[in-house]
Amino acid sequence: MQNIVTEFIQHLIKTKKYSSHTVAAYEGDIDDFLKFYERFNGTPPLPCDLGRVDTICFRAFLADRQRRGLSHKSTARTLSSLRGFYKFIATHYDIQNEAIGLISSPKVPRNLSKAIDPIDVQNMQDAIRAIDTQNPWIAARDWALVLLLFGCGLRISEALSLRNIDVRGRPDVLRIHGKGNKERLVPVLPVVWDAIERYIDLRPFGNDINDELFRSVRGLPMSPRMAEKVVESLRNYLQLPDYVTPHALRHTFATALLAGGADLRSLQELLGHSSLSTTQLYTKVNMAEISNIYANAHPRAKD
Repeated sequence: MQNIVTEFIQHLIKTKKYSSHTVAAYEGDIDDFLKFYERFNGTPPLPCDLGRVDTICFRAFLADRQRRGLSHKSTARTLSSLRGFYKFIATHYDIQNEAIGLISSPKVPRNLSKAIDPIDVQNMQDAIRAIDTQNPWIAARDWALVLLLFGCGLRISEALSLRNIDVRGRPDVLRIHGKGNKERLVPVLPVVWDAIERYIDLRPFGNDINDELFRSVRGLPMSPRMAEKVVESLRNYLQLPDYVTPHALRHTFATALLAGGADLRSLQELLGHSSLSTTQLYTKVNMAEISNIYANAHPRAKD
């Protein structure tokens, strides 16, 4: 059984080009199911047993996860991982299982994110200077990172994956490799380029053409956690709400474009969403803001 799981993981890495985080999640989900199967049936599953797993076992697995206090979102992802695994063994080992297709995913409530007030984003520049007074190049780095997230709508992983060669010559667009290694082109505003170039001019190391653009204090590639701490420091310094995160900067980019008249398809392309339904969440955010304005300002709202 372990050989089959290993082959599936290699398939995700080499064929699907999934990120290390996604692959680790798939592997953990499958391991969780196989361990439950052993508890449920009293014996570890053989490859042939996978085809005989029925809806009772699958539903008992989902109920077990609920008893363990795991969220609907986590369980929905786990079920998606299992479907992918079963599709793989059906193709490569001719092990068929119809029961997995009869199991519905738990409904996951989709919380609407909150956008950051543009004034607060503007204030971040002065806050960065105040926090990093002893290290001007760190201040320049942090502001360039904030502007990339806010001005281009990048994910943290996308911003930190940029290399010097990607920004050489100040191109009109950045070639971004997003989730699933999907490539998209993102326009860059002059103010963003100005911040990036100032950071590069001040940076004391990491100047090789193939080096990662963003570097730590010790000269190593900047990690996602370091980037999160940058925004955390700004949030604490400016006493901003807890929802002010790196993702909120990307979210603010999206809501600003939508409010400015951008169509959903264009917004989907800029954000790198694989599904339009994900992008459509921003219309709900926009309608929530409109409803709030109506409730507080329209003379007939109280009728």
